[in-house]
Amino acid sequence: MSAVVKLRRRASALLLVILAPVAGAAESLTLEQAMALALEQNPALQAVNRNAGIAAGERRQAALLPNPELSWEMEDTRKRTSTTTIQLSQSLELGGKRAARIDLADSEIGMAELASTQQRNQLRAEVIRAYYALAHAQRRVSLAEQAETLARRTAQAAERQVSTGKLAQIAQTRAEVELASARALARRAEQAQRAADIALSSLVGRRVSVPEDVPLLPPPPAESLRARLPSSLQIQLAEQDVSRAEAAMGVVKADRIPDLTVSLGSQYSEETRDRVNVVGFSLPLPLFDRQQGRMLAAAERAEQARDLRREQQRRAEASLEQLLGSWQAADEEAQLYQREILPAAESAVDKAARGLEMGKLDLLDVLDAQRTLIDVRSRYLDALDTAVQARAEATAMLGDLP
Repeated sequence: MSAVVKLRRRASALLLVILAPVAGAAESLTLEQAMALALEQNPALQAVNRNAGIAAGERRQAALLPNPELSWEMEDTRKRTSTTTIQLSQSLELGGKRAARIDLADSEIGMAELASTQQRNQLRAEVIRAYYALAHAQRRVSLAEQAETLARRTAQAAERQVSTGKLAQIAQTRAEVELASARALARRAEQAQRAADIALSSLVGRRVSVPEDVPLLPPPPAESLRARLPSSLQIQLAEQDVSRAEAAMGVVKADRIPDLTVSLGSQYSEETRDRVNVVGFSLPLPLFDRQQGRMLAAAERAEQARDLRREQQRRAEASLEQLLGSWQAADEEAQLYQREILPAAESAVDKAARGLEMGKLDLLDVLDAQRTLIDVRSRYLDALDTAVQARAEATAMLGDLP
């Protein structure tokens, strides 16, 4: 065996080892596992979580006292008659400025924590959508394959009927057209499944699979969700925004009180050889600028935040009621399709196909039954998608649901 052949075989073996984890089956995850993975490594969530650290740094800075000031001054640059003064000054904040800054920084920390919670809830909602989108895409592929099998069975039966003279050639053409449509539908379903696979994998950070028949939980009792509305994230953010605006107004109020600067130093005269102590203080006189404009703006911002809070409360109530109605209707529709409509449509197609094979039914009856089944299955999955969307929106609004 030549060295080139040995080298090629070793390279092929190494490539198989490298590609084995990629080519292997995707890991099957539950919804909870997929959500945990997404929360653990999502870069957007990690970036938002850093806002809490940023706000904590601002809070630490707000609690610091002003630095003292050291100054040196010379009067008369001639050495024999010069007088030098060294002085240390300290600004004393009056009016509760430090406490007001700390309150504003605390409100920013609260806003950062709520922003992290909002991002987590949004990520949970995205995982719910992507998880069920993949499950439903897999189911659509399976149903499309079944529809293709039925269409092929019908086309074969039509071909036999045409060969025996029981059907016209146009009937076989119609059956072949339905088969081609079924094949196209199956290809579209496969493409949709690949897109859903990519969407979920990008959220959890690895290639995963989900059960095709993953159950969709029914909506919780409406009263339990209404009871959680006051603590919904939408309202909490509005409440925190009011607290921040009020804290900002407190900072402006405190700034209206001028700060007192106390100074202590020593003065030395070269001419008299005397050293004297220097003590002083300074206080700005608020004759013209008393922060009138800033105070008016801060008060208006606080009122604006309160108005927006009332508006958010109304919107949250309306959104929840619309969501509950849509969720409940979609859940009832899906159950109706599952219990009654789907079994009846599937039975009608099977009977029609058997009747065509036995020469008891016309091809148009079979094609009509197949179209009805495809439409019923599509509507069933649409109802499931609507229920999933409602659950995702409720999760984004209220957090984890019972």
